[in-house]
Amino acid sequence: MEINNQNNFDQQAYKRAQARLRKLKGFYVHFAAYIIVNALILFSRYNNLDAHENFFSFHVFSTAFYWGIGLTAHAASVFAPNFIFGRNWEEKKMKQFMEKEKKSNWE
Repeated sequence: MEINNQNNFDQQAYKRAQARLRKLKGFYVHFAAYIIVNALILFSRYNNLDAHENFFSFHVFSTAFYWGIGLTAHAASVFAPNFIFGRNWEEKKMKQFMEKEKKSNWE
């Protein structure tokens, strides 16, 4: 019985690790696309500037800015869940609530 529980736990851990790896890979692909595409856009805009235009204006960098907001949100979805709630946060809170209820019932 104990071996089956260990195998089940190992399978679940493998699936969680696999899902985490997919999310991480997706973020790295998104980040690489962000760098490559924005570098090409900036290079193109720099080469096509008129004499009276300023390269360092918002409209030149607007794509990178708004896409950067989306990239930051993607990074938060990949890296922040463990940072904000930590490992086993729900389990710890459940135990805390159960202990609090247990104490209040005895008093």
